[in-house]
Amino acid sequence: MGQGPLSGLKVVEFAGIGPGPFCGMLLSDLGADVVRVDRKGGRGGAKSDITSRGRRSVALDLKQPAAVEACLKLIEGADAILEGFRPGVMERLGLGPDVALKRNPKLVYGRMTGWGQFGPYAQAAGHDMNYIAITGALDAIGTKDKPVPPLNLVGDFGGGALYLAFGLLAGVISARETGKGQVIDCAMSDGAASLMAMFYGFKAGGAWSDAGRRTNLLDGGAHFYDTYQCADGKWISIGSIEPQFYALLLEKTGITDPDFKAQMDRGQWDSLRERLAKVIAGKTQAEWCQIMDATDVCFAPILDMDEAPKHAHNVARKTFVEVEGVVQPAPAPRFSATPGVIQGPPPAIGAHNESALKDWGFSADEVAALQNSGAL
Repeated sequence: MGQGPLSGLKVVEFAGIGPGPFCGMLLSDLGADVVRVDRKGGRGGAKSDITSRGRRSVALDLKQPAAVEACLKLIEGADAILEGFRPGVMERLGLGPDVALKRNPKLVYGRMTGWGQFGPYAQAAGHDMNYIAITGALDAIGTKDKPVPPLNLVGDFGGGALYLAFGLLAGVISARETGKGQVIDCAMSDGAASLMAMFYGFKAGGAWSDAGRRTNLLDGGAHFYDTYQCADGKWISIGSIEPQFYALLLEKTGITDPDFKAQMDRGQWDSLRERLAKVIAGKTQAEWCQIMDATDVCFAPILDMDEAPKHAHNVARKTFVEVEGVVQPAPAPRFSATPGVIQGPPPAIGAHNESALKDWGFSADEVAALQNSGAL
């Protein structure tokens, strides 16, 4: 039984890449019993494979009917499953939602793909950047010269894994109330579009300019919401939107130029940015931290991945942990009564063939039969 608010929740994860494992990690971190079905013959278990942490691995040869039947037996005892294959793959394996829901009518069947289960792009390959490109998100992020991919945070992990985890838990709540499971079609393109809700609201309300990137309040267009390089080559972030925070920014930087009083005059933003950049460039990042840290300027130093785990705020909150020499993010969010915990290291593929199957209701004879047939 896992530790956390999802203790008792049973999930079957069909192994994939990218956002699929991240969704499984989120559920496991909060206490769900996640059994991952891996392809037989792989290795896995690298300490650096952070998004695979906390699960148990069962390795099956899904080309064999006995292995497919074993998956269906796992599904019978599951609250939810998650898979991230192209549309039709699970059906061809004999593990599609129609078959699964017949075996377990309360099952929540989570399907995550870039483009979704239907639509002109549904069968096309893609990556995070492509999925957010058709939502308006990628066009809005970057320099004036070109859009810039925001890592895989917006499509894969934000629009995909987080929405799938949210959908799975909503589905489980519904199934427990109604006795009926259902299929979740989680498209990263849909999720990324949903994340853009506020910005479409800005556009509808006339608060978003179509003049291009870095012309708006939150896309780096405003001089008071941008990043600046310091004397030592390091960077800081400034987000002084509200008037009182902006006034404090001017105070902390020692700026008395009356032009800066026209905070919301878009026509002056570029000029004011250049002047503010010169002021920021006059001190090191550490000096600006001494001046602005923990104030209402809305300030933070921009840290790399070596520096971030050592920052005082992250240290105080134990935002990062070290497991077997690997620094990694701790479970989030935090629960006062049932805190989550990393349930275990990334598993070697097939490491829990016997233990996981027995815990999920397989007899010793059934496990032995799977092993003898080569399905397990």
